[in-house]
Amino acid sequence: MNQPDITAAMPTAGCAYANIIESSPTPDVLFPLLLPAVGEFLQCDRCFLYLHNPQMNLGKVAFCWVRTPDVPTIYSEKWEPQPLSFSDEDPMFRAALHGKPSIFVEDVETADSEVLNRKFEQENFGHRALIHAHIQQDGQLWGVLQPCIFGHPRIWTGYERVVINNIVQKITPLTVDYVKSAFD
Repeated sequence: MNQPDITAAMPTAGCAYANIIESSPTPDVLFPLLLPAVGEFLQCDRCFLYLHNPQMNLGKVAFCWVRTPDVPTIYSEKWEPQPLSFSDEDPMFRAALHGKPSIFVEDVETADSEVLNRKFEQENFGHRALIHAHIQQDGQLWGVLQPCIFGHPRIWTGYERVVINNIVQKITPLTVDYVKSAFD
């Protein structure tokens, strides 16, 4: 089923997202502009973009925005192998690898263990609510857009879900090209 277009779902802000996406000549320009816009729209504390090379099982967090300096930044310059145990430890990453839809977690503390590993999330990320937006193409994972909230739960509205899914749809080809170009 096709999602409504982002500009139809968000008349004013949707145009801003569309303008950022369409007017950014490269992912290096796009992502540093897009992450703060997503963060502001969702009123979240941090938003990062994890990139994944499915052929080599390498990943890195190439872009990260934080609202305030006390929020931990997640960033890695180098492509690193994903530990084989990672998908066993992290049900959300496993879901992403298996082509499942994006996951909207309203409260890490009360989420079903089938959805996430609370201990893993607390030890590695520290957030309380998050979106694990899967950037997939042709059955492969190319990235995860992850806005999150610290300190309290957050209900993600249907409207916000549509907007995030549309943003992911629009940035997928750019993300895939960006990852591929890193290995040319």
